[in-house]
Amino acid sequence: MGTNKERIEHLETGLGVVQEELQRMELGMIDKLHHLEEALNQLSNVLLANPESSNQGNSHRENQNGGRQIVSSKSAKLEFPRFSGDDPTEWFNRVEQFFDYQSTAENQKVPMAAYHLEGEANQWWQWLHRTLKEEGHVISWEKFEEELWARFGPSGCEDFDEALSRIKQLGTLRDYQREFEKLGNRVQGWTQKALVGTFMGGLKAEIADAIQMFKPQSLKEVINLARMRDDQIARQRRFMRLPPVRAPIALPQATRVDPAIPAKPIKRLSWEEMQRKRAQGLCFNCNERFTAGHRCQKPQLLLLEGHEGNVDCGDGTDQQTWEDDHGGEAAEVQEHEPKLEITLHALTGWTAPKTMRVTAKMGPHEVMVLIDSGSTHNFISNRLANKLRLPVIPTETFPVWVANGERLKCQGRYDKVRVELQGTEFYLTLFSLPLSGLDLVLGVQWLEMLGSVVCNWKQLTMDFIWENQDRRLQGVDVQTIQATSSEEILKEFRQRHALFAVCFQPTMETAPADAPTKVTQQSMQRLLKEYEDVFQEPSSLPPAREVDHCITLKEGTEPINVRPYRYAHFQKAEIEKQVQEMLDSGLIRPSTSPFSSPVLLVKKNGSWRFCTDYRTLNIATIKDRFPIPTVDDMLEELYGATYFTKFDLRVGYHQVRVNPSDVIKTAFRTHNGHYEYLVMPFGLCNAPSTFQAIMNSIFRPYLRKFILVFFYDILVYSPTWDEHMVHVRKTLETLRQHQFFAKASKCVFGQQELEYLGHIVTHQGVKVDNSKIAAMVAWPRPTNISELRGFLGLTGYYRKFVQNYGIIARPLTNLLKKGKFAWNDEAEAAFLALKQAMTTTLTLAMPNFNDSFTIETDASGEGIGAVLSQQGRPIAFMSQALGVTKKSWSTYAKEMLAIVEAIRLWRPYLLGKKFFILTDQRSLKYFLEQRVSTPEQQKWVVKLMGYDYEIIYRPGHENSAADALSRKSGSPALLHLLVPVVTVWDEIKKAYEGDSYVQSLTRMANAQLEGSYAWRNGLLFFKGRVVIPSHAALRTKLLHEMHDTKNRRTFWGLADIQEIGPTILLAKNVPGGARVYQEM
Repeated sequence: MGTNKERIEHLETGLGVVQEELQRMELGMIDKLHHLEEALNQLSNVLLANPESSNQGNSHRENQNGGRQIVSSKSAKLEFPRFSGDDPTEWFNRVEQFFDYQSTAENQKVPMAAYHLEGEANQWWQWLHRTLKEEGHVISWEKFEEELWARFGPSGCEDFDEALSRIKQLGTLRDYQREFEKLGNRVQGWTQKALVGTFMGGLKAEIADAIQMFKPQSLKEVINLARMRDDQIARQRRFMRLPPVRAPIALPQATRVDPAIPAKPIKRLSWEEMQRKRAQGLCFNCNERFTAGHRCQKPQLLLLEGHEGNVDCGDGTDQQTWEDDHGGEAAEVQEHEPKLEITLHALTGWTAPKTMRVTAKMGPHEVMVLIDSGSTHNFISNRLANKLRLPVIPTETFPVWVANGERLKCQGRYDKVRVELQGTEFYLTLFSLPLSGLDLVLGVQWLEMLGSVVCNWKQLTMDFIWENQDRRLQGVDVQTIQATSSEEILKEFRQRHALFAVCFQPTMETAPADAPTKVTQQSMQRLLKEYEDVFQEPSSLPPAREVDHCITLKEGTEPINVRPYRYAHFQKAEIEKQVQEMLDSGLIRPSTSPFSSPVLLVKKNGSWRFCTDYRTLNIATIKDRFPIPTVDDMLEELYGATYFTKFDLRVGYHQVRVNPSDVIKTAFRTHNGHYEYLVMPFGLCNAPSTFQAIMNSIFRPYLRKFILVFFYDILVYSPTWDEHMVHVRKTLETLRQHQFFAKASKCVFGQQELEYLGHIVTHQGVKVDNSKIAAMVAWPRPTNISELRGFLGLTGYYRKFVQNYGIIARPLTNLLKKGKFAWNDEAEAAFLALKQAMTTTLTLAMPNFNDSFTIETDASGEGIGAVLSQQGRPIAFMSQALGVTKKSWSTYAKEMLAIVEAIRLWRPYLLGKKFFILTDQRSLKYFLEQRVSTPEQQKWVVKLMGYDYEIIYRPGHENSAADALSRKSGSPALLHLLVPVVTVWDEIKKAYEGDSYVQSLTRMANAQLEGSYAWRNGLLFFKGRVVIPSHAALRTKLLHEMHDTKNRRTFWGLADIQEIGPTILLAKNVPGGARVYQEM
């Protein structure tokens, strides 16, 4: 290596060579760029000189991108729209735009459009194309449009012109404009003047009135004016939020309730007032000087009108600071539904001294209603809405504002809900909220319906006029019990006070040990699968059986011939349709019979039912007196049953043939034909007897053993699941053998509770059907004897379930007397009381005819009552009001009358076996030993002859059930009163014995009269606290009692117990010790 100088010279020589090479490369690149620029200029000149060739060469280049044609040009890329079978209106518009832009030839339009059809539209085109190809036709674009529009376009029944003429603004202006333009795109021939008038006529009044003065001449002008007015209204409705709530508003304490303060009007600020206050630097709320960090001295509510969708109550993103709300523009509010507000008292169920609460009925349930003028709308608790199973109206989620600033999410809306307020019916719209302590809140939405209302807050009454009649609501003065804290209890607690817990305990029904499981239910499904042919539609006429329906006419009867009725035009088509269906199924055939009866259509379940009017034929028919079983007789057979299956036969009467010689008598005429039935039709007087006779005949070996039949309702009942499976199999085999078919959708299999003949039968007994009770509760006030008789007939069907039925209904039955119908307050009270009684019925036990029966009777000045029971479980109730004469009878005579009437009513249960009579009249115990001395006694002796009975004396307070039946119903009885007492004190006292430390403290306490230690009631106290000895097990127990149990704190000493409820008075000065007081 040379010196450093030599190395530097060598590097400089190499750098010079590299620099010369770079210069040569740069000159070469410049030459190449010049040549490329010249070539591009030549190409540009060629393109500009021949634009049509350029368009054909470059514009129509199809790029296969998912099967969609993409057309390139200098200005845009157009995609041909696809069509899959939806509304073709918009698709045709886009296709026409594409064709116009690309100057598409006519012969290319159909192939191009057909290539972009998808799904259902493509299938339709393949079928149409093949059909036209086979016929040798070539479809044009106009024909293609016509065919596709006929297949996928709106039906001819849609009148877009009428829809456009009736359009109204229901939501925002933008939604209204969008819908108007959509309909306007589908109509033709409308002038600008007509469009302008229609658009203005559908606007809300506050917008239409403001723009009408400008007399707009075009649709564009009227839309611009409407949007300007809508923006102006939105600015006027700008709002400010409340300052952040620093602490929740506490509920009033349970020991002190402040007087109600009249509600202050909600403050509204106009746009001009907001601008003025902002310029003056004043707070929008309190009018004080506004600075950063300003807080209003007094809380005040501002009106917040708005609509929010999908509001999440737990999201805090909408809570802006007070400074931001004052400093910036207020949020613009869209006008949708009115804002919903509810007061804090209504939400929590808190009762002020004179809060207006009333009782109401909703279905079979009695509910508590708060009438609250501080709530804007009507609200129902989520719990009650679910209990009533009200149908929810789908609505967009929206908030409800509470007076303390909180916001809740409304969970549903219910329209036309029937609410009966003390005899007055309303159909209301209700909003669902999580209410506490209340079922219903009626706000201004309901009060506006009433108009003028006179309220007496002292007497808690509301007087108003409804349906041209004076109405009065009587409020309920409720003493509300509120939850409290341990600190509040300690503050109020004094020595010799006690803490009590009142528990109303419901009776819990336990399912039998062999309740059906998933496995047993699967065995039922396999059995039904084996006999699935029994549940199919009949495919032929029923077979000839031992019993066919016969029509035997009275001697000398001429053929019945009644002229047909005249029918409405639309009914003729329905009659022709149903007659053709019966002809096709073989149920009827054309007739040349001299007999003829008219037909008519009856509306049932939304459809028309074909009926033949055989009234004239029935008059001339000899009646069949085959016995029809009574409901009570059938239900009495269900004792011991646990599982039930019900079969419902398909169109039962049509599964029985008419005797061939009597087919001609079933003939009927319509407006266009004469026909006769081959199967037993509905409407013949002897049809029920014939059907019952056939059912009894085929099921005779099993009747009253495990099958009951009432026409085409068949009930199978069994004590165990295994037996039930055998019984169901025998029933299905019998139906298959005799070719009877059941309707699976109406059958119930292997249940422990089901509806049968208007009752609910269970393994524990029989009870009323709540759906029938709902109809009774919803019965309107009768206005004549006929309506009253209908109500009493409906309720009387269940009278054996109702205590005091005869006494309660007495004012109503008195109105049935000739010339006596005059509705008064007494009848109104009885009407409401009877409805209430129907909702409190009991589950009655099934009679066991192998066991003895017991009758409990009693009488009072109003009526007599009795209970039929077995082993303490009621089977039936009886009550009867006394007339004027019998009210004057002696107590002995009325008690004896109760016994005689009860035995007469329940004679089928009592004959042939000894039974017992319980009465609170001691002298009746010796009735059989007394000498008969009066005419009444002679009658009673005769009526009781042949019965084996024993009269047992029982005091009235023990004979509570029958005693209640003979009197007015009172308050519900208290089941239990639980008194928690401290039992650990005895353990502490016992632990003191032998504890040396406690003994030393005892000596200290005795020596120091004024010291910290003292003995009271056998316990050693240190400064008011109990001394606990050093006993490990005892201390562990105390820690558990004080910290782990629900009571957490115990008290000793007892205070007087005051009267609870209207009729039950508990003992006072109860001594210490655990007690459970029971009142039957």
